[in-house]
Amino acid sequence: MQDLEEKIAQLMRSVDELSDVVAGQAREIDVLTRRVAMLMQREAHREAEGTGGAVFGNERPPHY
Repeated sequence: MQDLEEKIAQLMRSVDELSDVVAGQAREIDVLTRRVAMLMQREAHREAEGTGGAVFGNERPPHY
């Protein structure tokens, strides 16, 4: 009986730890989702203004 109680206690501890991990990941996903939404809004705003576009590497900007 004591062996079963120890196993149950270990399982409960594991479940609590996993629950904490899942909760942390959910918070991180929420933050990342908000950031992506903000970046998408910012990019949509740039496209609407016609000022979007980034220069990568050795590319010349379109006005050259």
